[in-house]
Formats: sequence, C-alpha cells, structure tokens
Amino acid sequence: MKRILFISLFLSFIAFSSIDANAQCKNFAKKVCMLELVPYVHDGIYNAAVLQEGDAVELYKTFYSGQEYRIAICGVDELPQIHFQVMDKDRNVLYDNKKNDYSKVWDFILQTSQQLVISIQVNTTDELGDVIPTGCVAVLVGFMNKENSFDQF
Repeated sequence: MKRILFISLFLSFIAFSSIDANAQCKNFAKKVCMLELVPYVHDGIYNAAVLQEGDAVELYKTFYSGQEYRIAICGVDELPQIHFQVMDKDRNVLYDNKKNDYSKVWDFILQTSQQLVISIQVNTTDELGDVIPTGCVAVLVGFMNKENSFDQF
C-alpha cells in the first residue's frame, strides 16, 4: 500500500513539475520574447518548451499569401545558440538563421498560402560539465497590421 501511495505521489509531483515548467516557459515567452516581435502584432499563440543542449523540435504552422510575417525565436541565456530553419512542405529550406549569424528573427511575405515547418535545434557546446544546460525556448509569430501601422502617421 505504501508503494502505491509513493508511486501516486511521485507521478503527481512529475505532472505538477511539468505544468509549472510550462507555465514558467509561457511567462518567459510573454515577458521576454514578445519584445522581438515589435512592431508586428502577435498572433496570440505561445509556442514554448523547456529544451536542453542538443534538443530539436519542429513546429508546423500555416501562413497566408500577401501577409507580412515575423518569426521570432528566443531562448534563455543559459542555453547555447539556437539554430532555426524555416522549410516548405517538401522540406526545401526557405530560411536558415545559421547563415545570418544566428539571427533571432525572420521577416517575410509568401506568394502563396502554405504550411511551413519551423525547425529549432539548441546547439551543443564543447564544454564538459556535470549539468547539461536546460531552459525555455519560445517561437512566436507576428504579422504586420497595415491598418494600425505607425508608418501611416
């Protein structure tokens, strides 16, 4: 009986720790990464996860033709540089931030509406240590709202 109680408590702890980490990560995205979108309007979706050195993830998102977009990638300072690529459905690379000194943002307009793949990888370092760097990485998307653009004043 004690063993079942221990396992239940342990699983509850893991679940709440995961929820807490995701909440902190979403907070990081809101407070720190949103600044990377200015002057674009955030699409309202916070894509953020706790990653560690060497981790890779992909995000699939639909973008519409004629709309000006900004993709912003942001990670905590403890992590190595973050490499991101944007690819079309056939995995042709449209943008690679490695070729642009690991830029955190990419601004673009598509000729046709399409689903794109945003591939994110936390680079590895040659440093040896007891602790693998871990932290929040956020991907935010913004669009230019031409009706409320400051350029019209």
